Amino acid sequence: MNTFIDKTRVNMEISHLHYISQGADGKAHLEHIDRVLKAGCNWVQLRMKNTAYEKVLETAHKAKKLCDEFNAKLIINDTMSIVQEVDATGVHLGQQDMSTAEARKILGESKIIGGTANTLEQCLDHLKNGVDYIGLGPLRFTSTKKKLSPVLGIEGYSSVLQKYLKNQNTVPIIAIGGITTEDFEALKSCGIHGVAVSGLLTQSQNLEEPIEQVFSIWQNV
Repeated sequence: MNTFIDKTRVNMEISHLHYISQGADGKAHLEHIDRVLKAGCNWVQLRMKNTAYEKVLETAHKAKKLCDEFNAKLIINDTMSIVQEVDATGVHLGQQDMSTAEARKILGESKIIGGTANTLEQCLDHLKNGVDYIGLGPLRFTSTKKKLSPVLGIEGYSSVLQKYLKNQNTVPIIAIGGITTEDFEALKSCGIHGVAVSGLLTQSQNLEEPIEQVFSIWQNV
């Protein structure tokens, strides 16, 4: 019998496509967020590393208004107090951030909590802590993160997911890290719930195409 917490109450709320914001400053982050929302994305993670708290807070307030306008979810990377101050949908925590267990104590059951993982063991730890989704990666090298965990590749995802799903764990796993449109089908075949992308959308000249592709592939079940 599976002894881990089954968070089925939010499974249907976890999008198949997560956009992780990029930009040289708050204005650029908001411009990119606005573009992806207009193109059909319904989930945004505001990620502003090495930025003054006040600037992140200011940007988060504006991002929340944009997401509300498009009925999209806003996840804040790392900073719990900003989640609370702007009433964001939830928080995403990396391996070096506050533990997902502590985050749940602070935020309660009303907020979505996601955690980063690189191994099966880390996924199972997050399950014990009551996360709503797990960001597993990276698929391959990405310049977005300075401290990059070992790359998994498609074979790595397949190995982790086989063991993860064998225990009837239902908390969605989102692939992250250097993902391209050519990876979508293979990742879905592994049992991945969806993908988190940053540069793929930030740098795209035709945002509708990759966004529509994700939803077409993952909703075709």
